[in-house]
Amino acid sequence: MPLVTRKLRDPDINPCLSESDASTRCMDENNYDRERCSTYFLKYKSCRKFWNSVMIWRRQNGVMPSMPTAAERDEILGALGKMPY
Repeated sequence: MPLVTRKLRDPDINPCLSESDASTRCMDENNYDRERCSTYFLKYKSCRKFWNSVMIWRRQNGVMPSMPTAAERDEILGALGKMPY
């Protein structure tokens, strides 16, 4: 597997891996009809926006690494009590 693909499939690097997989699965099941999968795309987009804002906040406040690990993300989502996206 190419390095780029491995990085995209790494849950510590890609916080929206499950949303990405869900949208891809939807496209496969619906013969690539984008209109039928629009809710999956919106959820993925919201996920990326949320984690990008977290990453920017951490970078501005000197927290390293700027993208939280998968375990840290679970704690953040648990503290919020619900999915923000």
